[in-house]
Amino acid sequence: MTKKGSDSGHWLLLIHQLPPKPDYFRVKIWRRLQTIGAIAIKNSVYVLPFNDEAMEDFQWLRREITAGGGEATVCRASFVDGMSDRQMEAFRPLADHGAASERLPGTGKAPMNKRGRTWITRPDVHVDRIASAWLIRRFIDPKARFAFGEPKAGMVRFDRFDGDYTYEGDRCTFETLLKRFGLDKDSGLRAIGEMVHDLDCKDGKFERHETPGFERMIAGVVKRNPKDDARIARGAELLDTLYESFPAAQQRSRSH
Repeated sequence: MTKKGSDSGHWLLLIHQLPPKPDYFRVKIWRRLQTIGAIAIKNSVYVLPFNDEAMEDFQWLRREITAGGGEATVCRASFVDGMSDRQMEAFRPLADHGAASERLPGTGKAPMNKRGRTWITRPDVHVDRIASAWLIRRFIDPKARFAFGEPKAGMVRFDRFDGDYTYEGDRCTFETLLKRFGLDKDSGLRAIGEMVHDLDCKDGKFERHETPGFERMIAGVVKRNPKDDARIARGAELLDTLYESFPAAQQRSRSH
């Protein structure tokens, strides 16, 4: 939450106009706005406290709305429709909107092929970023280093609005990496991707029976490890074990 004070522009607005059809698209946008904890202050005007996470969430939504034939604008405001900051805070849902961020189509850039790069993502990693980091280091760039925050020149950006590897269509970042690096033929990795997708996108697309247990394990990793590096390390141990339980992984191990 952004600290309140005399600074102007500590609210972020999404102003949009959706196409009348299809109905499912309108429902989809509404659900995503609910998921990130945005407040409707007028028809087609939603607000979040200004911070980096809120900016990224609204930018993702703006991109999806325009891709679906609608119009959207994101802007900062120093006041909202005559309501005080205290009144707005009282209405805001008590959800961790950063952990429930939704993301949209990616940049379509070609895969990188250098090793030992620094891969950067947003802080406070959760399921998609934990799993993506494991996938990167185990199958794509064994010497990868990970950073969290604002990117610098030469870094590979993943699972962020301006990412080189991020959401593409309805694929989460883990699925995008599978596709872009030709790893989607591995049935074990696809299975993990389906679990990650359902937990991150919250759309119930695959509904694998292993997903609830995987969710509990990831939640435990996040709760016990406040630091991002530790979450990635502990998550990698969990994902190594999970991956090795699939027949495709066992066959891969025997062939080496």
